[in-house]
Amino acid sequence: MKSQRPITARRAPRSSQASDLDSLDPVLARLFAARGVTSPEQLDYGLAGLAPVGSLEGVDAAVELLLKHKQDPIVVIGDFDVDGATSTALMLRCLSAFGFSNVSYLVPNRFDFGYGLSPEIVQVAAERSPQLIVTVDNGISSLAGVRAAKEAGIAVLVTDHHLPAKELPGADVIVNPNLVGSTFTSRNLAGVGVAFYVMAALGKVLEEQGEMGCARVPAKFLDLVALGTVADVVPLDHNNRILVQQGLGRIRAGQTVPGIRALLTQSGRQLSRTVSTDLGFAAGPRLNAAGRLEDMSVGIECLLTDDDATAAQLATLLDDINKERREIESTMREQAFAYVDSLDSKKWPSCVCVYDQSWHQGVVGLIASRVKEKCHRPVFAFARESDSHLKGSARSIAGVHARDLLEAVSSRHPGLIDKFGGHAMAAGLTIAEANYSVFADAVAAQLTRLYPDADFSGAITSDGVIAETDTARWGGLLQFAQALRNAGPWGSGFPEPTWNGDFELLEQRTVGESHLKMRLKAVGGNNVIDAIAFNQAGPAFRGVVQLAYRLDVNEWRGVESPQLIVEQIAALQAGG
Repeated sequence: MKSQRPITARRAPRSSQASDLDSLDPVLARLFAARGVTSPEQLDYGLAGLAPVGSLEGVDAAVELLLKHKQDPIVVIGDFDVDGATSTALMLRCLSAFGFSNVSYLVPNRFDFGYGLSPEIVQVAAERSPQLIVTVDNGISSLAGVRAAKEAGIAVLVTDHHLPAKELPGADVIVNPNLVGSTFTSRNLAGVGVAFYVMAALGKVLEEQGEMGCARVPAKFLDLVALGTVADVVPLDHNNRILVQQGLGRIRAGQTVPGIRALLTQSGRQLSRTVSTDLGFAAGPRLNAAGRLEDMSVGIECLLTDDDATAAQLATLLDDINKERREIESTMREQAFAYVDSLDSKKWPSCVCVYDQSWHQGVVGLIASRVKEKCHRPVFAFARESDSHLKGSARSIAGVHARDLLEAVSSRHPGLIDKFGGHAMAAGLTIAEANYSVFADAVAAQLTRLYPDADFSGAITSDGVIAETDTARWGGLLQFAQALRNAGPWGSGFPEPTWNGDFELLEQRTVGESHLKMRLKAVGGNNVIDAIAFNQAGPAFRGVVQLAYRLDVNEWRGVESPQLIVEQIAALQAGG
């Protein structure tokens, strides 16, 4: 049985304690205040509330550079994850609508070229004789690649959101909200968010030049922005919530690109009920699988096609690839867990490193996530990139900045890391296989030095107990669950509400291979409710159990009902 994680109460940050949310239901007001919301304006998700397009440094210069090359061949260089795929599709769709007639894209195959604008991918792009290369969701660390492009006489526009190193690439223009000195109010933009701002600025200028309707074009593709933003797990600050909510609105209204429609349909989701978790856990993984195992071009083509039948075929292919990804991940996860279980959990290092020669490098990021969930501390998972080098992927916890940690290791141990990049919660790196043990010791030591108070408890932060008096104000638990579902978008930095409480266990059974299906009744309550605990089947529970859970709305054959998604179940007392 899994060790029990402590449950702590979520509290409003000091800046939110004097909030002006009196007009809201008390429970919603408390939820929003605990997530830093201080006024109703922060819950207004109209496009007028976006940070002004022109306030993102570099967009004006980017527009000027793009217009200079409107009639020239342009190659967009993307990335092999969902953020990169949506960024690429967004830019190609917008540029096409703006009259750029010679725009193509390349996305590096991770196994042949690695990440970003490398000299090798520049060489491939050069075969198309471009006058301009535009990077999306990459480029800020591509010093050699940008240099190669410039030496070949190709102008370069870098649009990226990853954290820059001390040295910037010598691109003609860089648009990145995380550049030193930036005053842009939303540094949490995903790569697709940066691309959206550049396209919005371009559309505005074209409209001013007399090309009517151009200013409205980028907003037509906010469904792509929403998908990339949610899938990249960037913090949902107010600006990002506007982008996501506007995109979700288009999807629910059926005004989405055929590829997103097909991906959601393939996963059994209804467009009219789509929420952010559907993008993060249904559409996103299917799209991501192509970049992990094969070539993200399949995913990009799914997002680019305007033909429903083609989109459905590509979504089916992506679903097949995702099933293969799950099988590979399952084997790797078992091996990683077996290694971690072989260690004394009381002596786990502050940073856990896992590696096996047989692992698939496209899946190590997922393994890092799974081990992090088990160990509640930062994790680096590695796979072989070549006979002599390893490709690593990091996933971190709140309060430990993954890229800063790698920066510290690199500074203290010059030459230990060949290259690295990323942001707070995720990062990537390459090291020599011979340096694996040295790196594992060094990264643990630096984490302890930089973050002596890091919380490795894995505590579940709860928004409290749902009282029947609270749900009665909404007309019942179902209506309350529907209100919570619609109160988002929830996501990173703006987490979906988690609750705790004691329940009488009425029925339980295992479904699938490892999921626990239950029927429960709150202690002291009268309502019977269904619940499911994914991957938590095991010894039978009896009597009263304590749950940490999310409240969801289950739909079956057109009928909606409340359902608990159980994050943790613990025996409270023995009984019947």
